[in-house]
Amino acid sequence: MTAQTSGGDGPRTDTVAAVVRQWQTVHPGLDTGPMEIIGRINRSAALLQQAEDAPLRRAGLSRPEFDLLGALRRTGHELTPGDLARETFSSGAAVTKRLKQLTGRGLVERRGDTRDRRVVHLRLTDAGRDLVDGILPEQLAYETAVLSVLDGGKQGELASLLGELLTRLEGRLGALRV
Repeated sequence: MTAQTSGGDGPRTDTVAAVVRQWQTVHPGLDTGPMEIIGRINRSAALLQQAEDAPLRRAGLSRPEFDLLGALRRTGHELTPGDLARETFSSGAAVTKRLKQLTGRGLVERRGDTRDRRVVHLRLTDAGRDLVDGILPEQLAYETAVLSVLDGGKQGELASLLGELLTRLEGRLGALRV
């Protein structure tokens, strides 16, 4: 599929379609199909993140901070900083920096391990849990509104296709790095 087609609905007019048309003019022989998919995923993610962060900004949180709080809330148990790094796809240094801020705000508590002083266990405070629980419905309402431009069947199809792509990427990502 090229930027000129969209499954019978006429020419595409999104930002990525314009970029693809420019590349097709410069290099008419190149297959821009991958750019059309990955470019749209990246552009959609950037736009969603900008708008989605509004409830977080009102609560004085960044997206990465909310991800840490959310990981502690959804797992339902204490986690170590290493666990949080894996859960949120963050570096250990980034997790340490964010935890310092969240602990300072009284949203996360640290507890030393009784057997190994080097290990720290983290959990949400009541204030942290209340904050996450208060923001989550607003986040989901926003996401529902954004996705309402697609009917339920298309949402399911998109979720399935993205799930398949993600599963395959998570299994192969190490092999793809050069």
